[in-house]
Amino acid sequence: MRKALLLIDIQKTFRDGSWGPRNNEEAEVNASKLLARFRDNKDLIIHVNHRSEQQASRFYFAKEGFAFQEVVVPNEGEPIISKYVNSAFIGTHLKDLLDAEGVTMLVIAGISTPHCVSTTTRMAGNYGYTVYLVEDATASFALTDHKGRTYTAQEIQDITIATLHDEFATIVSTEDVLANYEQI
Repeated sequence: MRKALLLIDIQKTFRDGSWGPRNNEEAEVNASKLLARFRDNKDLIIHVNHRSEQQASRFYFAKEGFAFQEVVVPNEGEPIISKYVNSAFIGTHLKDLLDAEGVTMLVIAGISTPHCVSTTTRMAGNYGYTVYLVEDATASFALTDHKGRTYTAQEIQDITIATLHDEFATIVSTEDVLANYEQI
């Protein structure tokens, strides 16, 4: 079973303070540990960024916030997928790349859990990939619903993880992946 690490939207904008309260301040550090392990094993690593053509967007390609955070900057030769919507599969060549490389299993980390991470995880599961979502290498931000109720970042994280658990992915920790790398 060929595996790949999919790092979703670990971009500088998520550290600029404009998103509000978040959970899991260690998400990016944990993602960097996964990245190091995949590099050591010479397994496929795919970096995903959210790209906007709109100057007002936090993901506008010419703004500093678009860049990858330093702890996960791609090495030369590591594929970068730019997406324009929440799913890394829609409008990109991600599925073609995974299939061409014979990948059947994905380890997913990134930001933010209820948005691009969740959407990509769901699609990966629907496409039939074996998916491991690394909970402590993801992060969420507080959200307010249509009734004005605010949910904490941790509540958002917990609910999102619960909706993905067993149906779309196996939920694991960074330590689980590192300790059981060969079995995953």
